[in-house]
Amino acid sequence: MSQQQSGASQLAPQMIPGADNFAGGQSPTNDQRRALYLKLFSGEMFKGFQRNTIARDLIMKRTLKNGKSMQFIFTGRTKSEFHTPGNSILGNSDGAPPVAEKTITCDDLLISSAFVYELDEVLAHYDLRSEISRKIGYALAEKYDRLIFRAIARGARKASPVSATNYVEPGGTQIRVGATTNDSDAYVAANLVTAFYDAASAMDEKGVSSDGRVAVLNPRQYYELIQAVGTNGLVNRDVQGSTLQSGQGIIEIAGIKIYKSMNIPFLGKYGTAYGGTTGVTSPTNVGDFVGETLEDASDAQTGINNDYGTASQFGAKSCGLIFQKEAAGMVEAIGPQVQVTSGDVSVIYQGDVMLGRLACGADYLNPAAAVELYVGTSAPSTF
Repeated sequence: MSQQQSGASQLAPQMIPGADNFAGGQSPTNDQRRALYLKLFSGEMFKGFQRNTIARDLIMKRTLKNGKSMQFIFTGRTKSEFHTPGNSILGNSDGAPPVAEKTITCDDLLISSAFVYELDEVLAHYDLRSEISRKIGYALAEKYDRLIFRAIARGARKASPVSATNYVEPGGTQIRVGATTNDSDAYVAANLVTAFYDAASAMDEKGVSSDGRVAVLNPRQYYELIQAVGTNGLVNRDVQGSTLQSGQGIIEIAGIKIYKSMNIPFLGKYGTAYGGTTGVTSPTNVGDFVGETLEDASDAQTGINNDYGTASQFGAKSCGLIFQKEAAGMVEAIGPQVQVTSGDVSVIYQGDVMLGRLACGADYLNPAAAVELYVGTSAPSTF
């Protein structure tokens, strides 16, 4: 055997992913290798999904089995009354509490996939499947969060689903950020702080639990709040330096925990939109991606069975969400799952299709627990 051939034989086992995991350093069979591929792909996809979704644990989530929809029961308020001696106690005289039912339907299967050509994988100098699986997880998480945030914004514009004679149940809340007609009001820290306290007051007045209150802002809004820590009193003076340096200093305002996301409806886009006549200057050298335009996602679109609204219905004035976990619900018929082709299919195409899938649906539940922030003179209209 030549020296060149000997070197090739030594390198070959290292080119097979997972070879070191088998006893005696033996090369795995095709079936063993593909089983390992699926495990590795699953782990990377799940990590990518979990790291990029923030909405999943902030709302009501249930698993859907043996059906296409699930009912959420919402109960209105009742009252107390004094008992008259000798009278039977058969429930309050007004028949309260009133009850409403909210049905959330599962949308069609949501997928993200990629084809990995085997030769490309052999020639690549990095773990191609791991990188692709993470991006598939990111794509599913992005869509998942967007559906939930759109449902919450819709709920903030709605009246209560509970209706009964002589009973008025609170609906959603919309709070204006700033006092001018400029979109740039959405980035002013003082305006945001005021809006947070208004939102907390509104939810208190509507009887919404203080447990599980959160806010989701555009990243630039979040960082504007951090830059103003010396004047807005949100962060202890002793930790001001580390707050500014880490970019993670503001934990909550008025008992509302703050998250940042590129997936909320923000001034007509997802993520970032630079608007207004003053105070906001667009960065340079950003290419074509500065916020993704909102798409139509009503139940008139193929694959969608819940109404997440059209782009025109959302308008271009929404600039943040504050909500409690009862604001929206999500049903999952199929949680995040992974599939990888094998056998004859892989032989024919000399590669594998890597697939991440998810079947879910979201909608608002209790409008009183949802607050939409907006800029401009008039609040976005209901739909």
